[in-house]
Amino acid sequence: MKKLLLLLSLIFCTFKLFAADEDADSLKQRTTLLHTDRVDSLKRELPMMLFDSLKAPIYTQIAQQYMRFDTINNKKTRVAYQYAALNNTMLALHYYSRYNDTIGLRNSFNDLAKVYHAQHKYAQAKWFILQSNTLSRIKNDNPNVIASLLELASIKADIKDYKLAMKDLNEALTISSKNHYPQLESQVQLNYAMFYDKMKNYAKADIAMKRSQSIDDSIKRDEEEKLMAKFNARDSIQQAKKKFYSVNSRRLSKNNSSKKIVIL
Repeated sequence: MKKLLLLLSLIFCTFKLFAADEDADSLKQRTTLLHTDRVDSLKRELPMMLFDSLKAPIYTQIAQQYMRFDTINNKKTRVAYQYAALNNTMLALHYYSRYNDTIGLRNSFNDLAKVYHAQHKYAQAKWFILQSNTLSRIKNDNPNVIASLLELASIKADIKDYKLAMKDLNEALTISSKNHYPQLESQVQLNYAMFYDKMKNYAKADIAMKRSQSIDDSIKRDEEEKLMAKFNARDSIQQAKKKFYSVNSRRLSKNNSSKKIVIL
């Protein structure tokens, strides 16, 4: 009897595993189909654009479909995605440049840097992220200055240019701290942790990771306190309203009673 139960249990578990695999394959197929349909739909929109300035966002949207290359397991498909992302981003960049769309240019530079970094083409990745950094500085866009510095530091760390990578991280930390960007400061500390991990300085990596976690905890507490204060304020308003309605109700009742006495 025990053997029979064990066999049935084994069959049931195997069935569940096969079902899970089928669900995963089905989900992957549906995702691929949705991705293909979206790309085809966007490509059909391009000839309908009367103005060239409207083509750049379409090419960017197409490129974004391929920027998910890091979720692809198959190496050949992943490489194909990377080149499709590069080609469409370059086309978008051409139009952004023509119309001096600095935000479009900056975002394109970021995407190109990400793909080239993933391909280990560090010179190209470094060049494009420096362009993004320059545009962000011109616009005084501190969050994107920080983001580009973090990417730049990561590239430099990969080519073992640790001294310059540390310089970029330090500047990112200074900007995030000076401008009170706790989320970005946490991200900088996380990048310090990854940097020290590459250098095999695990003690400093652990300290940086703890700092990042501490900042995240502080952000969470602040959000909870603000939420509680909001609820308390709402309760206070409700209590004030109830008190106001109660006082007015008694006053009206008293006035009505007085009027009845006068009439009599």
